Amino acid sequence: MDRADVGALVQSAVDGDAAAWKALVEGLSPLVWSVVRAHRLSDADAHEVYQTVWFRFAQHLGRIREPQKAGSWLASTARHECLKVLKSLRRLTPTDDPQLLDRVSEDRTPEQSLLDSEEAAVESERIRHLWQEFEELGDRCRQLLRILMASPPPSYQEVSAALGIAVGSIGPLRQRCLRRLRARLEARGAV
Repeated sequence: MDRADVGALVQSAVDGDAAAWKALVEGLSPLVWSVVRAHRLSDADAHEVYQTVWFRFAQHLGRIREPQKAGSWLASTARHECLKVLKSLRRLTPTDDPQLLDRVSEDRTPEQSLLDSEEAAVESERIRHLWQEFEELGDRCRQLLRILMASPPPSYQEVSAALGIAVGSIGPLRQRCLRRLRARLEARGAV
């Protein structure tokens, strides 16, 4: 199409002439398609870009300063839209890697969040019961278990020195204390 013809058709299309619009689309579509195809987009993406370019052209039709250069405007817009699509495709890389395909989403569903909060509440209650029953054990058991829970755990020699218990008695005493704690928790139904 001649630039003067394009300019006249743009002016007529701005004034609402449907035939002028149709002539613009028919005359300049090959130009838009050539730019789109040069970017080697998929058919779906190419058609999407093509439609977007004409939509943007229709939006800006009355504001185009040099109507005779509408072809340049369309080509430039087509190039920009193609680059946008290509940029978005870089973020989404197709893969057939089973490790990536089998990954669980990091996003939590509302149902999963509710289940997690319920589980956390149950766990918190279980821990509260554990410490209540722990406090009901005798002093010797509480002292021994607290020392053995230290991080890093002390050696049996250090426990022996701190509590005045023979090294050979520490393991059996620990087992008795833990059995008592378990029995108390089972009686409460907290295990």
